[in-house]
Amino acid sequence: MNGWTREEMARRLAADIPDGAYVNLGIGMPELVVQFVPRDREFVFQTENGLLGMGPAPPAGSEDPELINAGKKAVSAIPGAAYFHHADSFTMIRGGHIDVCVLGAMQVSARGDLANWSTGEADAIPAVGGAMDLVAGVKRILVITEHTTKSGEPKIVTECTYPLTGRGVVDAIYTNLAVLDVTSKGLCVRELAPGVTHEEVQAKTGAPLLTPTPENAR
Repeated sequence: MNGWTREEMARRLAADIPDGAYVNLGIGMPELVVQFVPRDREFVFQTENGLLGMGPAPPAGSEDPELINAGKKAVSAIPGAAYFHHADSFTMIRGGHIDVCVLGAMQVSARGDLANWSTGEADAIPAVGGAMDLVAGVKRILVITEHTTKSGEPKIVTECTYPLTGRGVVDAIYTNLAVLDVTSKGLCVRELAPGVTHEEVQAKTGAPLLTPTPENAR
């Protein structure tokens, strides 16, 4: 079984973002998406710490310590970028002005529930941060994640066992093995990574997977 690398996952996801979209990228693997904007499209990246028009990371040695994303990593700003107060950034998010948000996940359920901020353990992260605002206010939520944990446990499950970020919020999941759509009938395999079979993906998924048909796409 082969599958996609993290960079290939990010490229595949970026191919599904429409031209002109306002996009928020979560911390971690979602940040890779900024590197793979298709040549015939323009995305306007927003980061919740107060920048609209975020560009990729600058060359080593030319970082500006005051120009960072929400994950505290150095970024650049495209021509025409705007800076604003943290509260204004969340007004954009809560007001439905962001088209797409790309987030990582600890678990995603068959009906699109997302758990991506805590395992619920006593020493886990104490607060959800901006994730709940993002899943509640952004028009389309795309998850990018490895299909399983490092120990081989499924991240895509029938029911999440970790504290939820939001219920029924995920539209599609991009993993190293497949692209899955969340539909009213369950999880539907839209595309398999090279060298991967439906049976292999199902064996590593903790919820039933549908094959793509006109009925299952609804």
